[in-house]
Amino acid sequence: MLRPASPSRGWFWLQVAIGWLPMWALFTLMIMNVHELPLAASFWMALRMIGSAAVLGVGVRALTIRQPWPFPFRPSFLLLHALAAALYAVLWIGIYSMVESLLHWRLAYVAGPGVGRFALTGVWLYLTITAVAYAQEAAQRSALAQAAAARAHLAALHAQLHPHFLFNALHTVVQLIPLDPGKAAQAAEELAELLRAALDERRDQVTLAEEWRFVQCYLAIEAMRFGERLQVTATMPDAAQGMRLPSFALQTLVENAVRHGAAPKIGKTHLRISASASGQHLTLVVSDDGAGAEPAAVQHGSGTGLRRLRERLACLYGSSAALDVDASSGGVTATLRLPRAARGAADEPVTAWSRDDD
Repeated sequence: MLRPASPSRGWFWLQVAIGWLPMWALFTLMIMNVHELPLAASFWMALRMIGSAAVLGVGVRALTIRQPWPFPFRPSFLLLHALAAALYAVLWIGIYSMVESLLHWRLAYVAGPGVGRFALTGVWLYLTITAVAYAQEAAQRSALAQAAAARAHLAALHAQLHPHFLFNALHTVVQLIPLDPGKAAQAAEELAELLRAALDERRDQVTLAEEWRFVQCYLAIEAMRFGERLQVTATMPDAAQGMRLPSFALQTLVENAVRHGAAPKIGKTHLRISASASGQHLTLVVSDDGAGAEPAAVQHGSGTGLRRLRERLACLYGSSAALDVDASSGGVTATLRLPRAARGAADEPVTAWSRDDD
């Protein structure tokens, strides 16, 4: 992801051919106007001229690749292209004359409206080709720079997940120590296993099945802390299990619900987690009937985890993904909608979770 798309070689040459079509039309009109030839004759003459120019254009494109635009600009670069433009014009006239000689079976030297004007047209064609080539190069550099920046931003956000998650999970263990040291020790072992798996995860996206197994491990730790105060109902249909989502996305929503919904509430909190696949989207809903929150506080605050999740969604999907959080005094519901991805493995292989489903 986040790499600029690399078109196939066939698609590249198709774009090149389409780019020469306006030149072909322009030369057809010029020949009709200057030589007063009929449309058909002008059409074929322009085709031979543009065909010769396009063949030489392949060499010009190769030159621009070998001689990228210098930073800072050098006079030698300008001199190189001045000489190359003159050579291009001479070769263009020579190749076109050769084509005409072969067609008419006699040696022909074609100078059009004059050698000077013909050569000047060749220089103009050269400058047009180089301008387009360097513009494409600049656009590609810009796309690569944007992709690198987005990748760096994603890596930073991914790295920030671990301290954030570690702090909250350790807080759970610390709270268990005075209440039940045995459970605290067990929770610490569970946490170590969970953090090991989290630190090994380097992918931007994982399957829902993988993410759900991780969330189940996290909920097992929280169950030691809350006991019967935390009740979880999950709906994970098979149709959605192979679909992909940002790593730790569901974990962030569940963790936010436990921390801000269940923890402040004295009585029982019912946490509902559901996934659905419909049309071109994967929808995840995490709701709780915990302590609740003011809608304004959720919209403007939303916590560190949700804010980072929104930033990751923007990097990975642009405007195609959405995270909505509805809050009231009776609980909070977070709804995450993602573009539907193909069923299958995620981006890169990593060590699978060793813990079995509960």
